[in-house]
Formats: sequence, C-alpha cells, structure tokens
Amino acid sequence: MTDTEHRRPASPVDTANLADNAPPAERTRRDDNAAAKPRAEFHRYPFYAPRFWHGMRPRTWWGLLRQGRFRIHPSRLPNLLGVSLATPWNTVLAWIQQLFFRKRLAKAELHGPPVFIIGHWRSGTTLLHELLVLDERYSSPTTFQCFAPHHFLVTEWIFQRFFGWLLPGKRPMDNMAAGWERPQEDEFALMNLGLPSPYRNIAFPCEPPVDLNYLDFQDVSPTDLQRWLAALRRFLLGVSTVTGRPLVIKSPTHTGRIAALAKEFPDARFIHVTRDPRALFPSTCRLWAGLAEAQGMQVARDPSDDSTVSPTARAGDDQTLNPEKQYVVDCLRRMYDAFLRDRPGIDPNRIVDIRYEDLVADPVAMLETIYRSLKLSDFDSVRPVIESWAASEHRSYRTNRHQLSDQDEATIRSAWKHYFETYGY
Repeated sequence: MTDTEHRRPASPVDTANLADNAPPAERTRRDDNAAAKPRAEFHRYPFYAPRFWHGMRPRTWWGLLRQGRFRIHPSRLPNLLGVSLATPWNTVLAWIQQLFFRKRLAKAELHGPPVFIIGHWRSGTTLLHELLVLDERYSSPTTFQCFAPHHFLVTEWIFQRFFGWLLPGKRPMDNMAAGWERPQEDEFALMNLGLPSPYRNIAFPCEPPVDLNYLDFQDVSPTDLQRWLAALRRFLLGVSTVTGRPLVIKSPTHTGRIAALAKEFPDARFIHVTRDPRALFPSTCRLWAGLAEAQGMQVARDPSDDSTVSPTARAGDDQTLNPEKQYVVDCLRRMYDAFLRDRPGIDPNRIVDIRYEDLVADPVAMLETIYRSLKLSDFDSVRPVIESWAASEHRSYRTNRHQLSDQDEATIRSAWKHYFETYGY
C-alpha cells in the first residue's frame, strides 16, 4: 500500500471498543452538559515492581537525576533509593556478561533483514508487534532485554523463571498484557544504555522536555548519530544471539528516524501505522500520564487540567493547550515533518502503510497484506495462528474510552493538518 491508497475518507473514530471485529462506529465528542471528567484511572503498578531506571548503570542514572535537577517528589524517595542501590549491580553483571559472552557477541549477526514497526504512539504499533511475533519464524527484543540491556545474556532466564511476579499483569495505561517475555520497544534499551532519548522525560514529567532532537536527528552531529546507530546495532546483535531469527523491532520514536535507519540497515522493512488523530491525541495524553504515574520521580500534572490555559485563547491556537497536551502536539509534528520529508526516498518495496482502523477490523486480512507487500514469508503457514488469536483474544479485548473536546480537536486539526490530509482523516 502507498500513501495515495490511504487518501480516502476515514471511517469515523470511536475510541472505545475498537477491537471489535467491525469498523469503528462513531466519532467521540465531549457532551457539553456532562460533568467534569475525573482524573484518569490506571492499572495499579505495585511499589515493588521495577522501574525503567533500575536497568541503568550508575553514570547514566546520575546523569538522569542531574538532568531532572534532582527535583524528586517526597513520595518517590523509595524509588530513588531502590534504583540507586540497583544500578551498581548492573555494572557488575555487565562485566560478567562481557567475560563469558565476549566471543559470542563478537561473532553475532542479524539473521535476516529487520522489520521496523513505526507510527505515532497509540496508533496500534504494540498490537501489530504482538501479532507479528506470533509467527515463530520471527522474534523481537523482550521486555527484560530492553530493561536490562547490559546483562540480559546472563540474567534473563533467572528473571523469567523466578521473578515474573515482579511485573503486573497489564500495562498501567491500557489493557495490554505485561511480562518479561513480552515484545518491547528497543528505545528503552537505548535509554538504559545511556543514549539520549525523549523517554528520559518520563522520569521528570514536570521539567521541560529533553532530547526531542532525537525524534528526527535534527541538529544531532554526525558523530553522535553514528554513536547512536552503533549502539542500536550492538543491542540488536546481542538479541539475535538469543533468538537466532529475524527481528521485529517496534518503537514510535523511530518514525522520524526512517532515513537514518534505512541507510544503516539497507535490507530492512518498514511497517507504518496510522490512526485517526482524534483518537491518537487523548490516548497519547493518557499514555504519558500513566507512565509518569508508574515510573516518574515526580508527580505529574493531570493532562486534563486546562487551568494553565489562557481564558482568552481561541480554539485552534497552541495557547489553548496545557504543557502536557502541547508536548503531544509537538512530538507528532516533529516526527511527521521528518517522516513525510524522508519517506519518498525509501524504496516502495521496503515500506507499507496500514491503518489502525483496518487492522482491528480484519487483522487476518491486514497481516496477509503486510506479508505480501513486503515479501516477508509465506503467510499461509501462520494464518491459523492469527485466525485463532482473532477469534479469541482480539474479540474479547476492549480499548479504553477517551473524550476529545471541541477546542482540542480544533487545535490538532490545525497543528496536525498534514497528518489529517495525508492519511485521509
């Protein structure tokens, strides 16, 4: 599929129950007479569960604290203590891994072209990631490998066998399953390896955003870019020594990096997922709020609180957004300015565009389209597995409900105009 094929009228958005095996029914709007919506509720994240930062080494951890100006909320002091005590062990375990696996890592290679899943957060990239790795001919970095990139060759089996109870059954912000063995975003691994990443903002959500230039590599020096790409390749090679299969790699942050990734991995394939922005926006606001609540060293502001917005602001202006919402607007705009600029330079045989609405309406047909378009492998071999999933887990899954005000809709229609127009929403 090409961009041109997606420039058709979009089906109306319904941010609830999109996992039903039918097209979305109607667009979500806020009832002007409804009572004010309470602060979003998230799945409980236990106090004993590891935070992302537990996988860092001391230098990276203290660098993150300095970046956040050590402004830690008193309620998060136990997390500060726990992470500070854990990070030295990551260094010790990294030494052990290097001692026992140096030769194995030196001979590591990718077992086939990697497949990158890209698209904005909450556009269905996780769903597609989970679906593709149902095909046993492919593999993916696991949650533990991304959590502990310094030493997973030594420790992953221990955590999978004895410490699965440390993680909750579901992610904080939605109903997707969690677990050490589940496929995960490699961006977390890169962050824990000490590379710049916008995800560092999750630790200190009340501070100004950081590393946004790594969403599109704008103003990143050639030396720093090569360092970043080399670290990504080393991590993927390490994962490949475990799986021995081609990798499916998913991270929304890679969307605006497509030119650099296509050059670094000349045979790579890309699957680009879009979704109605009127669903993307409130769902992404919830995502960052949920991650900040579970992982942050500060108590994040409520993204639904518009008390900081000027009462004289007009709908469609950026001034109508609080900082949390503005962050969401700025990230998509930055990612897609780069993606839409660089996409024409990608061989059409290496990239396919799909819509979330089509994926949830008929996952079997959409997966077959992806396999055929990118010539991944024989789809008929995995068809029964996908059909079984669609008839059971997919049918029973329910997405969160979100609401979008008229004012916020007017703002994103203006700020994300190119996205709306390019993908027919």
